[in-house]
Amino acid sequence: MAVLRVKFTKTKRDKLAQVLWILNWISVVTGAILFSLGLFLKVELHKQGEVMAERDIQYVPNTLIAVGLIACAINFLGGKICYDCVDTTKFLRWKLIMLPYIICTFFFTFCVLVGALMCYCMHWELEESLNLGLTEAMRFYKDTDTPGRCFLKRTVDMLQMQFQCCGNNGYKDWFQIQWISNRYLDMSQKEVVDRIRSNVDGKFLLNGVPFSCCNINSPRPCIQQQITNNSAHFNYEHQTEELNLWMKGCRQALLEYYIHIMQSIGLTVLITWLFEVRKHKLELNYINCSLLSTCLFCKDPNSGLPSCSSMFSVKICNFKTCAHEYMQRKGVTKANRCSTYGLNSEGTCVPGHNGNTGAQLIGRSLQSNPVDCGGAHNQHLCNAV
Repeated sequence: MAVLRVKFTKTKRDKLAQVLWILNWISVVTGAILFSLGLFLKVELHKQGEVMAERDIQYVPNTLIAVGLIACAINFLGGKICYDCVDTTKFLRWKLIMLPYIICTFFFTFCVLVGALMCYCMHWELEESLNLGLTEAMRFYKDTDTPGRCFLKRTVDMLQMQFQCCGNNGYKDWFQIQWISNRYLDMSQKEVVDRIRSNVDGKFLLNGVPFSCCNINSPRPCIQQQITNNSAHFNYEHQTEELNLWMKGCRQALLEYYIHIMQSIGLTVLITWLFEVRKHKLELNYINCSLLSTCLFCKDPNSGLPSCSSMFSVKICNFKTCAHEYMQRKGVTKANRCSTYGLNSEGTCVPGHNGNTGAQLIGRSLQSNPVDCGGAHNQHLCNAV
C-alpha cells in the first residue's frame, strides 16, 4: 500500500496512535469472530460425522480457531503498544520487541489468507468424504442390533428428512443394497427365499426406499415399495410421473449446505485479511516510523534538537530514500561547511552547544543509533533504530 508524505506533530501522532488503538481493538473483535466461525464449522461437521469417512477434514475449522486466538493476542498487544505511543518514554520499553512483533503480524496476516483459501479449497475433500461415508452408512442402515451402529438408521432417516434428500446420489441407490435386516424377514415365505437366492451375494434387495425418502409435500400417499412397477399402483407411471420421493441425493444436499457455510466464512476471513493488511501497513509506515525517528533525534541532550514533547516534523520515507532523508535531516552534507557550528531542527548551521560541531553531533547520533539502509527492501529508517 502506498503511503503519503506526511509531517507529524506530536498532537497528530497522538491522535494517530489513538486511531490505531481503536483499530487494534476492532481486530481483536474480528479475531473473536474468526474463532467463533471456526468453532461453528467444527460443530456443523461433527453433527454429520457419522455419514462422513474418517478423513482429516477438521483442519479447516482448527486453523480458523487457531488464527482467531492468535489474532486476539497479537492485536491486544498491538493495542497496548499504540496506547503507550502517546507517551514516548513508555513506548521505549517496547523497542526490543518491535521487530518480533512485526514478524508475528506478517506471519499472522499470511495465516489469515491461508485460512480463507482453505475454505474455498475444501470442496473436493469434503465431497469425497461424504461419498464414502454415506455409502457406508446406507450399507449398515439395517444393522440396528450391532453395537456401534444401533443409531445409524435413525441418523440416516433424520438426515434424509432434514435435508430433503434420498440415498447417496439419488433414491435408486437404495435398490442396490439390503436395507431391511434379516431379523424382520419371514423366511417361511417362498417369495422372500427366492429373492435372496436370486441374488449373487445372498441379499434381500427391494425395489423400494425407506420411509424417510417420502416427499411430505406430495398430495399422493407415498409410494415407497415397488417404485418401478407401474401395475402395482393405480394410475401410476414412474417414468413420466413426478415421484413423491426426494429426488436429490444426500451427498449433493450436504455438499451444497457446507459449501454455502464455507463460502460465507471464507468471504468473512478474506475481508478480515484485507483489513489486517491495511492496518499493519498503516502501523509500520506512520506511527512506528514517526515515533522512533523522533526518539532517535531526541536521545542526545546536547544536540540542540527539539525534545520529544515539542513539535518535530517527520517526513515519511520509502525504502530507497531513507538514507537520503536521514542525511538531509541531519545535515551531513553541511558537516564540512559547519565544522564549527551545530545544527538546528531544520538542518541549518547555528552556533554549536558546548563546543560540539555539526560533524560531532552527527557522528554521535550515528554511533548510538546505526542506520542500515543498504537495500531497496530494507526497513524504514525508524525500524533500524
